Amino acid sequence: MIVMKFGGTSVGDVTAISNAAEIVYQTVNERGPVAVVVSAMSGVTNALIEAASGAARRDAGVSLATRDHLLEKHRTAVIGVASDVGRGIEILRQVEGFLDDFVNLCHSIAVLGELTPRGLDVVSSLGERMAVKIVAEALVKRGLKAEAIDATEIIITDDQFGNASPLMDVTRAKIRERLLPLLKQGVVPVVTGFIGATRQGVITTLGRGGSDYSAAIVGRGLDCEELWIYTDVDGVMTADPRVVADAHTLPTISYSEAAELSYFGAKVLHPKTVLPAIEGGIPVRILNSFNPKHPGTLLTEKAVNDGPAVKGIASIGNLSIVTVEGRGMLGVPGIAAKVFTGVARTGSSLFMISQSSSEQNICFVIQQQSTAKVLRVLHEELELELTRRVIDRITAQEGVGIVAVVGAGMKGTPGISAKVFGSLGRTRINVIAIAQGSSEYNISLVVDADDIQNAVRAIHSEFELGRRGSGSVSAG
Repeated sequence: MIVMKFGGTSVGDVTAISNAAEIVYQTVNERGPVAVVVSAMSGVTNALIEAASGAARRDAGVSLATRDHLLEKHRTAVIGVASDVGRGIEILRQVEGFLDDFVNLCHSIAVLGELTPRGLDVVSSLGERMAVKIVAEALVKRGLKAEAIDATEIIITDDQFGNASPLMDVTRAKIRERLLPLLKQGVVPVVTGFIGATRQGVITTLGRGGSDYSAAIVGRGLDCEELWIYTDVDGVMTADPRVVADAHTLPTISYSEAAELSYFGAKVLHPKTVLPAIEGGIPVRILNSFNPKHPGTLLTEKAVNDGPAVKGIASIGNLSIVTVEGRGMLGVPGIAAKVFTGVARTGSSLFMISQSSSEQNICFVIQQQSTAKVLRVLHEELELELTRRVIDRITAQEGVGIVAVVGAGMKGTPGISAKVFGSLGRTRINVIAIAQGSSEYNISLVVDADDIQNAVRAIHSEFELGRRGSGSVSAG
């Protein structure tokens, strides 16, 4: 049995939904039973969240305008995939019901003047709950038996709204109880991604990569043979093809390597989202629903070191590097603790940390939009140290980015750093800061934002990553 997940762009319009349905149809005929997990149509969840946020600001018209826009988007899809007029009318009635609920929710949010995490989860769930009806109908039109399943029936979570975790024992039992009888009857279950519910039935969402997480949970619950994640790219690539013309798809990549790449902005699954599949020993493959003949990328538990030392290069911009420095820091315990406690108070994420061996400065990278807040809090947190001149200054350089060079084969391989920095030196790119983890899977470099793309191209060329692939380039 295969569990197939289709992301937002893979069900983004009539053509995409019909294409996804054809892939499912072919797989059922060739491989046997299939369970499907779907995301909301592309752009829908963002529109819902923006409207709910507007309602919290008491913007009365945004929810009605969003309702009309989303109704038209889903109506077009329903008309395009409905197997007959009667079924199409029934699905449209259900879609209208969800959107009416959305307007009512926004009215309540506006009255309260507050959008709570619990309320946001209810609003955010509506996109998947509409999409699943349409995708199931597209399968019926192709002659398959299919049933739309709301994941609130089968994925039971804790109550951490916005980033809920599944209660796997009860969830596995629910999945098997609800889905196995359908699969035995030749029915394709089409399950909402991204969402679940508490034991009390309150809707939750699973956070970043939630639909991928849902698919892995379903796959683990069903003990599936493989998990196929369909996106709009041909798998994991050596670099962003919009930046590097000869970037190509990697046939395999380990979960650890994928974690490094995804953290720095590459279009890769984060291992957390497929953790249930990893724990169950279920192979995960990333595929392109718009190019279904491409073999994609297979995610493996252990790194395969029979290829190039460097697997891929990722980058992320719109960052700032903050530096805390002072000659009095040498040998003074607790400075780093106070620095990072202060940053934690702002709710900011750290993308990279570096410290000189002399202990005279600590630098770290944050989102640029958080710069002013972080600087203010650090001056408050370290007021005593600044007064006593233990710390001389706290500064920030905005407009920087990180380039991450990733590959399990880098571990223990001499000369990797020399090639990285040599390529940047020849391109006359200045490196502001450097960090490398003890795993040696990743070298991270801070460069000026204007140099990010040239740095990626230079390193990609230096390691001849473009010559190692088939030359295929994704439009992603």
